[in-house]
Amino acid sequence: MHEVKLFNSLGMKKETFVPLVPGKVSIYVCGPTVYNDPHIGNFRPVIVFDVLRRLFIHLGYQVTFVSNYTDVDDKIIKRAAELKISEKELTESVIKEYRRLVDETGCLQPDLTPKPTVFMPQIIAYVKDLVEKGAAYVSGGDVYLRVRGVSGYGELSGNSVEDLESGARIAMGAKKEDPLDFALWKKTDAGIRWKADWSEGRPGWHTECCVMIDSIFRDQNGYIDIHGGGFDLKFPHHENEMAQAKAHNGNKLARYWLHNGFINVNDEKMSKSLGNVVLAKDVVKEYGGIPFRLLVLASPYRAPSSFSAETIREAQVKYGQLKEAAKKGSLALQFAGESVDGLKPNDESEFLDAICDDLNTPNALAVLYEENRKLNSLLMTSPVDIAALKDSFAKVRAYEEVLGIVLEIPHLSEDDKRLYQEYYDAKGRKDYAVSDALRGVLIAKGLF
Repeated sequence: MHEVKLFNSLGMKKETFVPLVPGKVSIYVCGPTVYNDPHIGNFRPVIVFDVLRRLFIHLGYQVTFVSNYTDVDDKIIKRAAELKISEKELTESVIKEYRRLVDETGCLQPDLTPKPTVFMPQIIAYVKDLVEKGAAYVSGGDVYLRVRGVSGYGELSGNSVEDLESGARIAMGAKKEDPLDFALWKKTDAGIRWKADWSEGRPGWHTECCVMIDSIFRDQNGYIDIHGGGFDLKFPHHENEMAQAKAHNGNKLARYWLHNGFINVNDEKMSKSLGNVVLAKDVVKEYGGIPFRLLVLASPYRAPSSFSAETIREAQVKYGQLKEAAKKGSLALQFAGESVDGLKPNDESEFLDAICDDLNTPNALAVLYEENRKLNSLLMTSPVDIAALKDSFAKVRAYEEVLGIVLEIPHLSEDDKRLYQEYYDAKGRKDYAVSDALRGVLIAKGLF
């Protein structure tokens, strides 16, 4: 099996991936807070970690891929009130649209999509365990984790308790024992809430994901291979998740922590204040989901990605080239009596060397584009080397599958083959009226 190397944010170095359970990979990626339409930055981790998942599947691993929907949040409560609908109506409508965009961008739907509202009994029990262990305390109906009691707090984000302490303040009358402590549960009388021993309220954001990981992967003591998300989640969100896992289970929640960079718009940081927030649905509608995917994969996942009219149009051109070659290659092979399904490339080491090196998608795309150029060259030779064409086509299709570049290829029926033969015969005898008519039929069927 090809060796995969990943840059682990925990330790800030590239490491060879070794699964906790041989032959299996457990991945959890922090999903969206479902209160509004996602922007293109929200979809970078969706695409990046979809490729990682596809790579592991391609290498023969059994992958469990989990990504949550956060359906409990102040933003949800506020927007639902503005729209005069229930919080559930809002979250379900946003989730439906989000799932559509996942499909449109060529991503596989997660194996599991847990929601805090469904896992509330487990969340309450988890917080109760932390209180009983003395790792957390109740204050005025709220529950807080004692950060200083967690060994190595700050190791994921590169912070130290001392550095955090120097910038921390605690107000008079505050509920916390220590300014560094963070909420596991908040007492509230607004919006959706649940009854717990200490108050009626809802969980803190940092608690939701680590509890759902703990519940779903209980047979692994709540410890998984890979936890991922955007770079902005490293601190405090992921640091605080890890802190709870240390206090509750005695582990660091995940062995490998992966974080992707941001998407800039016209080389500027995307932000509401600059008024340059680009919604994913608008990009997919105007340019297509797969060209957007190609744009995202054109940059190393840990580096900034640049969205502009120029970069997305360039991605559209690349997509068009891949589509055309896949169609022509498929037709040529079928006319030669070859099957185009289930093909395996003879050697895909160059591609795997690229993609397995910390998910180097720019280099992997370069290998794909070069192989696609080779495929086009083979199609233009006469006579066509069918064995070489078959292997090149198999490589292109395999690489596209790993990268999630979803392309439909034509499958010819006997009637389709007859139409083609009649077209070529008419063209050969210079009966252009008939050949043009047949060509129109083939175009209508998406076969020309």
